[in-house]
Amino acid sequence: MKYTVLPDTDIKVSKICLGTMTFGQQNTEADGHAQMDYAVANGINFFDTAEMYSVPAREETYGSTEKILGTWLKKSGKRDEIVLASKIAGPNPNFGYMREKNDFSPKSLKYALDKSLQRLQTDYIDLYQLHWPERKTNFFGKRGFVVENDAWEDNIQLVLETMDGFVKEGKIKHIGLSNETPWGIMRFLEESKYHNLPKIKTVQNPYSLLNRQFEVGSAEICIRENIGLFAYSPMAFGVLSGKFLTGESHPNARIKLFPQFSRYNSPQSTEATRQYVTIAEKHGLSAAQMALAFVNQQAFVTSNIIGATTLEQLKENIASIDVVLSEEIINEINAVHAAIPDPAP
Repeated sequence: MKYTVLPDTDIKVSKICLGTMTFGQQNTEADGHAQMDYAVANGINFFDTAEMYSVPAREETYGSTEKILGTWLKKSGKRDEIVLASKIAGPNPNFGYMREKNDFSPKSLKYALDKSLQRLQTDYIDLYQLHWPERKTNFFGKRGFVVENDAWEDNIQLVLETMDGFVKEGKIKHIGLSNETPWGIMRFLEESKYHNLPKIKTVQNPYSLLNRQFEVGSAEICIRENIGLFAYSPMAFGVLSGKFLTGESHPNARIKLFPQFSRYNSPQSTEATRQYVTIAEKHGLSAAQMALAFVNQQAFVTSNIIGATTLEQLKENIASIDVVLSEEIINEINAVHAAIPDPAP
């Protein structure tokens, strides 16, 4: 395994992070425990979860992933060896079952954090993240920028003051954002600088061969302000493995089980994937490992969040850490990207 450091801290994190959103629906508790055991045995010390997991979010499975991590942490006794990240969900009209109000008010932040700590069976979370913004903006595949009837009032200073209280209580160590835009990242940085409040250390956004939007704007912020990207969906829900190009049915695949997740299903995504698979085969690589290695090599990436539903997938994904893409391969990848840019925003 290779390791980086959580920006502006002395916390060492594995370059590959174990994503856990399948624990509780596609994966049982036993599956999740087996994945965590294998990940730790192979050098991964960083787990990412969220209060809304497992995915797709349902009232019946709310908090199920955190509960599975909690039983593993208790059983293994390895809490101090793990860098643990979780998130509070932002506003969503379908999530009324989560708490009285889905916002980032002090009351909601405290309630969500305390519930996560209970489910995780721990006294602290190393990195607590805002899962998506309260305001209306571009995330989860939105193109264009149109804001209508946005009742949000800028409360970023209050959010940071509340988080600062959690840090002082010892409930969290550091804070991060997720599904955030360059404007949002800079607003949080601005408030932390002007009011001596905790600085965001990371942003967790989608980043893959099918979605490289982070490179424009946000990547520069990360490098100049020393913030790390936690790249999620680096395999584009498994699309970049090339398995959906073969004609096989793959009935247990996420995009087959949950057709509402159509982000990576466009014709242009399929064609780009076909060309990326050709590059991988030409150079004797698996398409999955090439896709993951591309993310691993980016200077602004602190950790690459991989997920798997089987141990076989997990083994292949973790092994990508040993793959280094040559300049020739990168140039060929960039040629495809130039012809089919960001087909899955």
